[in-house]
Amino acid sequence: MFAHRSPLYLLASAGALAAACGVSSQTPPPPPAPAPAPQDGDIGDGDAVVQWDHDWARGAVFYEVFVRSFQDSDGDGVGDLRGLIDRLDYLNDGDPTTTSDLGVDGLWLMPVFESPSYHGYDVVDYERIERDYGDEDDFRRLCAEAERRGMRVIVDLVMNHTSAQHPWFQSAAQGPAAAHRDFYVWRADDPGWQRPWGEGGDTWHRTPAGEDFYYGIFWGGMPDLNFRNPAVLAEMQRIAGLWLERGAAGFRLDATRYLVANGAGELQADQSQTHDALRAFSASVRERAPAAMLVGENWTAARAIASYYGDTARVRGGDELPASFDFPLADAIVSGVRTGVASAVYRAFADHERFYPGGVLGAPFLRNHDQIRLASDVDGDPARLRQAAAILLTLPGMPFLYYGEELGMENGPGVQDESKRTPMPWSDAPGGGFTQGTPWHAFAPGRERANVAAQQAAPDSLLSHYRRWIGLRKASHALRRGLLEALPASPSAGLVYVRASAQQRALVVHNLGEHARAIGPLPASLPLAQARSLTGATHALMRAHEDPGATAKATPADADADAGAAAEDAPWWLLLPPHGSEVLVLEP
Repeated sequence: MFAHRSPLYLLASAGALAAACGVSSQTPPPPPAPAPAPQDGDIGDGDAVVQWDHDWARGAVFYEVFVRSFQDSDGDGVGDLRGLIDRLDYLNDGDPTTTSDLGVDGLWLMPVFESPSYHGYDVVDYERIERDYGDEDDFRRLCAEAERRGMRVIVDLVMNHTSAQHPWFQSAAQGPAAAHRDFYVWRADDPGWQRPWGEGGDTWHRTPAGEDFYYGIFWGGMPDLNFRNPAVLAEMQRIAGLWLERGAAGFRLDATRYLVANGAGELQADQSQTHDALRAFSASVRERAPAAMLVGENWTAARAIASYYGDTARVRGGDELPASFDFPLADAIVSGVRTGVASAVYRAFADHERFYPGGVLGAPFLRNHDQIRLASDVDGDPARLRQAAAILLTLPGMPFLYYGEELGMENGPGVQDESKRTPMPWSDAPGGGFTQGTPWHAFAPGRERANVAAQQAAPDSLLSHYRRWIGLRKASHALRRGLLEALPASPSAGLVYVRASAQQRALVVHNLGEHARAIGPLPASLPLAQARSLTGATHALMRAHEDPGATAKATPADADADAGAAAEDAPWWLLLPPHGSEVLVLEP
């Protein structure tokens, strides 16, 4: 993904699944250890291991969809799968010669399984589609229609926890001898653990009968599953196989850091048994469908995220999660476009080179359903929104867009998570083109400009900007498949990197600042005099002499030869407008 000057190690989790059903020294003595979970990716005597087949995903652009908010087909005010099918041509119409569609390659569906909540992250039935959204036949049709247009569908699989209303938990809560008791984590007392991400909140919850406590890292309505129990892992492997058979192309795995807890604080995340469980789950998916994608939600620092690739020598791309969302890089990009300073992005690049193994897939993004929308984060500034898109879509890996991001959708009213997940504005009509009824939630403000109808045909709209940069990505082998090498730049607003594949090299230059600046120094060894602009823009490419920070002393590259031989060895500088971005193709 990122260029490496030396081999990088990757921490592989150690050992088989641990045996104890308890989680601390205060827990009653554990039962005998179960047999290690099978490594389904192993074949025969272990000399051959099924490998990932992710060539399709390299450079692909994904689009995160909250089905409830995307398109309502029956007038009940709630989005559904049939509505999403009706809108697929907006995302990709399957015709590479058209430019009216967004041009994405894949969809990530937020949870679509049966759930008592609006968001779906507390599942009561992993085998059924949420009734508000349709049924399993609708899902099969969605996957088929998406594939016909050149898109693949991955679904959110919430494997860390269930709803407290799930039949497994309802059974388990009956007492120590109950069926499915060991599907969850229990103890007789409350050890007082708090959630490990610093916001407080208890993680042990008393049962309704008041006899004992169960573990739920998020809240009492979502009890954590017990991944020390091989039967839980086997169920998740079976459920994944079921949805692969129904047409899913993979899974976004929710809260993967927290599958196993060994104590308070940091011991509630990133434990070796979590890595063991993910390795076994990954092997099962890989054997069933080598092209299936797994993307982990590991909301943490780069070093820990990198550990979730697992063993990349044994399995190309990683024997745990072949991709994880890049939260540090997302924060760095947003910080950079807000402040006009690129240093945070450079630090994120450096962390990649330091911690990530070479050649793995990344999943960069700007914002998702758990975060303040990008437009709200940058005060709706159109130039910053465009800049963020240009950075994202010139990075390695699989960029993910959050629905409505391409329109500049802002947060809706209120401070709850619902305000980040409001209905998609297709027009400024009363139902927003989303529904003929009353929307399940109010639209976000600014719908008169942030809607598809208003932006579809406007060449200078944010939607057109996204379509254009996705198209540029598809047109460039370097942007789709190349590694990234960061180049230092001045002034502080400059962000420069080379994307290099086997077929092409491209230089990417961004000016994050509010004023036109000459960005450099760009290495004199780069064949920039013969470079062509991928964007079609005409920016001034210059050689600098006495004061490389002053554009007034820069000499245009096509100036008279009297500039002298010294200029031939001088570095290049590229003059960019405020929040400007350019891609210069160095080789065909």
